[in-house]
Amino acid sequence: MTLSEVQNAIDERKICVLIPTYNNAKTLRRVIDGVLDYTQDIIIVNDGSTDSTSEILKTYPQLTAIHLPENKGKGNGLKIGFRKAKELGYHHAITIDSDGQHYPNDIPVFVNALLEENEDVLLIGNRNMSQDGIPKKSSFGNRFSNFWFWFETGIKLEDTQSGYRLYPLHKIPKKYFTPKFEFEIEIIVRTAWRHIPVKNVPIKVLYDPAERVSHFRPFKDFTRISILNTILVTITLLYIIPRNFINNFRKKSFKKFIKEDVLESDGSNRTKAFSIALGVFVGFSPFWGFHTLLVISLSVLFKLNKVLAFIASNVSLPPFIPFIIVASLFLGSPFVEGDSDIFNQEWNFELVKNHFLQYIIGSMILAISMSAILWIATFLFLNKVSPENN
Repeated sequence: MTLSEVQNAIDERKICVLIPTYNNAKTLRRVIDGVLDYTQDIIIVNDGSTDSTSEILKTYPQLTAIHLPENKGKGNGLKIGFRKAKELGYHHAITIDSDGQHYPNDIPVFVNALLEENEDVLLIGNRNMSQDGIPKKSSFGNRFSNFWFWFETGIKLEDTQSGYRLYPLHKIPKKYFTPKFEFEIEIIVRTAWRHIPVKNVPIKVLYDPAERVSHFRPFKDFTRISILNTILVTITLLYIIPRNFINNFRKKSFKKFIKEDVLESDGSNRTKAFSIALGVFVGFSPFWGFHTLLVISLSVLFKLNKVLAFIASNVSLPPFIPFIIVASLFLGSPFVEGDSDIFNQEWNFELVKNHFLQYIIGSMILAISMSAILWIATFLFLNKVSPENN
């Protein structure tokens, strides 16, 4: 794209550039001047800087500058910037860090990618963290973030931590729960949960130790990010996956759902049989209250079919629980010394408590045996209705 084409597209698509900044006086002017080559639609959020940031911004009276009295974190600055951008009528915001690591001349990359999409999309700059000069701790942190983003959304990206992004302002969530660095994880995960595509675009990156001022606090911020991911994973397992499963089921006929999402889903017949066996094993196991968490986590870990495993784990629906407990006690009784004639006693909680070890052993026997039986039966059934070419 030519410069004029980029500028016209920025105007037509109502794109602004949002620059959150905190004590980056060394590089701020260079970043602003670089962005001005493409647009004057710039919003700068001065997040309580104590250096010469305020004086620098006074030399750009044509830009929208927001001065916060105290530093409250990058996430808070971005939220305020997004709100201001929507008030001014913008539909998209390109965020660029003020520490000099991003090149303003990559703005056309985001604009061109947006024009190529036929729908709203959240774009994240891919910094190619394997290149020379990238600190190892940054590369590790990015891989760590990529994994959890994939686990929480099913979307595979090469860079989820870059602050160089394009946001669809009217599609991102309106309320957030995090104010600092972890905000940039929360917003992409929750936007993906709203079925908005999240994609990478290639960008350049500069790491100059002499200029760059990082405000990332390794222990505190990594702890906050870990807590956030724990919450997001829990929501994913207990709400998002069941919600998507139910919505997908409602959109299709039962026959179409079975054909497309079960029989013709990814994976061989052997993998599908293992998926059902895993679900049955977890469903009969004694880990009550954690069945969904376990079955989805193990499905992801062993690359099995999450839908099949989740369905199979529901062998422990409430109406079946008394039968499962009784069967477990019966199977465990030969392995525990003492009174094994439990079926002539009144069945109640005290009975289960007094025979807890017996129940645990029996439930594992039940889980293993039933999962083995279902694996064989499923594998034979799938090979009959949907044979694979060997």
